[in-house]
Amino acid sequence: MLLFTPGPTPVPESVRLAMAEPTLHHRTPEFEAIFKETRELLFDLFATDEVVMLASTGTGAMEAAVTNLCHDTLLNINSGKFGERFGKIAQAHGLKNVEIKHEWDTPASVDEVLEAVTANASIDTIAIQVSESAGGLRHPVEEIAAAVKEVNPNIMVIADGITAVGVERIDVSNIDCLIAGSQKALMLPPGLAILGLSKAAIEKIGAGKGYYFNLASEIKKQQQNTTAYTAATTLIIGLGAILKQIEADGGIGKLYCDTARRAKATRFALEALGLHSYPKTPARSMTTIYDENASEIRNLLKTDFGVNVAGGQDHLKGKIFRINQMGLIEPYEMVWVVNAVELALAKLGRRDFDGTASRVFNEEFFKSTLKKEEK
Repeated sequence: MLLFTPGPTPVPESVRLAMAEPTLHHRTPEFEAIFKETRELLFDLFATDEVVMLASTGTGAMEAAVTNLCHDTLLNINSGKFGERFGKIAQAHGLKNVEIKHEWDTPASVDEVLEAVTANASIDTIAIQVSESAGGLRHPVEEIAAAVKEVNPNIMVIADGITAVGVERIDVSNIDCLIAGSQKALMLPPGLAILGLSKAAIEKIGAGKGYYFNLASEIKKQQQNTTAYTAATTLIIGLGAILKQIEADGGIGKLYCDTARRAKATRFALEALGLHSYPKTPARSMTTIYDENASEIRNLLKTDFGVNVAGGQDHLKGKIFRINQMGLIEPYEMVWVVNAVELALAKLGRRDFDGTASRVFNEEFFKSTLKKEEK
């Protein structure tokens, strides 16, 4: 079965083998050396002033970011389940909350965010997804962050990059907290979250808030190559292994380029079948298709063609299917996925199978390579 859900993503064999080594105690020089190396690799990936690893899912990192950085009012952008979650976290901790809400295919705009910020002086933190995976949407995070900082540089900007870090280069110049999760583009099992922090964020964190999710205590310990509490040793070993594999495979720049090419080629291939891309601004992390037969297509992909893709939630349940683009994915695997979608449509009587999807994918994905060879 090919796993093409947008998290968890497949774990490469080399990483599984690295994590299968005998368990290390987390308070030893041996593990501290691994932690130090992995931490240094994360600085290259995040390009932030500080990085913190937490034994947690991405939601835990979201909560840590909100509780440590928001002291008054959180403005959250709700264009899906995860944007909505930021608001729920704020409310659970007794913080004030202002929300900008859209349909799940619609990105936030710079103007509406600035309007909310200028209308409510108590807003001290903004939380937004880079890639909102509920509908496969890409928000203009960098533009929003830059505009907000011009109005009030003291406002903290939290960017949920759980389905964006490792997918594309994110400009963190005006982002104070960038969040990632292990089970997405980092190709690990769930259970490890990472936060990239700006100097301004570190200053605002101060002594930190809370107990387990107190980022001040974690920053202090992790700068000493250990953790405040028990480290997710196996996942951190795996994280170091995958980051080194990415480097060996051509580096993070090549990964970004391959992901962009693959995502574009997949979208073109499926649109060539007459299918409709759901988000107005598609994220590179996944290809999201809106279709009234979404459930039937998903079932056929799984039962007849050995491909597991994700569906929709809430009002989009049975209306969309989402195909992962995160991580190290071979082109031949993606060719089979789009080919399987075309076969599923043929089984549903929607169109005759003629190989359009695989042809369009290959033409789009490999055209840059072919142009180089022609020169």
